[in-house]
Amino acid sequence: MSAERAVVLLAGKVHPRVRERVEANFEAVSVDTADITTLSEETRKRIRGLAAATRISAEFIDSLPNLEVIANFGVGYDAVDAAHAATRNVMVTNTPDVLSDEVADTTIGLLLNTVRELPKAEAYLRAGRWAAEGGYPLTSLSLRGRTVGIYGLGRIGLAIARRLEAFGLPIHYHTRTQRSDVAYTWHPRLIDMASAVDILVVIVPGGAATENTVNADILNALGPQGVLINVGRGSTVDEPALIAALADRTIAAAGLDVFADEPNVPQALMDLPNACLLPHVASASVDTRNAMADLVVDNLIEWLAGRPAITPVPECAGFDRASG
Repeated sequence: MSAERAVVLLAGKVHPRVRERVEANFEAVSVDTADITTLSEETRKRIRGLAAATRISAEFIDSLPNLEVIANFGVGYDAVDAAHAATRNVMVTNTPDVLSDEVADTTIGLLLNTVRELPKAEAYLRAGRWAAEGGYPLTSLSLRGRTVGIYGLGRIGLAIARRLEAFGLPIHYHTRTQRSDVAYTWHPRLIDMASAVDILVVIVPGGAATENTVNADILNALGPQGVLINVGRGSTVDEPALIAALADRTIAAAGLDVFADEPNVPQALMDLPNACLLPHVASASVDTRNAMADLVVDNLIEWLAGRPAITPVPECAGFDRASG
């Protein structure tokens, strides 16, 4: 079957550019969620590719007997059961690199907003308080004299580190294995790094391996001048422990772009004056999201045309195309 006639399933609220390009290159079928009951058996048998913008379970993968490739929108793919897909010789791809700079830029902005209270200062001005009450109060926090620890030094983590170097800040990092291409201080244990730094930037994938790894012990180790920045996955941070740590000043402040149950943010977190919160916008620019969408569809085109995937996830790296 030619790539032009392949049936591709659009699962979830896919980016408009993904839909447009899939419909231009393939026969497209859409579902709002990955629910097998919404597709007939005949349709399921015809689907060879899947553009994923929702959770893709092992059960859903197994319901598509001729599925060859799942193209995930986003660098994080914990919503896709990639390990199970690999056992089925189903290729899974994601969208790395094209969003690294945008996320790194947002991380720096979130860090500055958190320590210097820039959104609050703007609100103060707009409310007329500068003229009525005088200058905005001096901020108790600053980047000066601080040390940064990065939890996860992959593509995005490294882009964040390079930017923070320009601020003159020492960089530490925690990963499972030490990198040979950087001179930053490596910590084999997260708690040891948290004890050595006073800014902790979290940029690891979600999933069981990282769930709630930033817990009360890590926050205690970060200390009363500590600042937590999370631009990875909300599941990585123990949210109730973070709320308690911010409320009793176990740490000084937190800047969050991701949450445990998006888009639902606990009211207790929103009420905290030392929390700076964004609605998961780290990669949310038109140019970056279009680039991500193009990579999703380019992966589908390449794989369904019999060529290697452009950005396979580690579970599927090295797949023999003939076995897919």
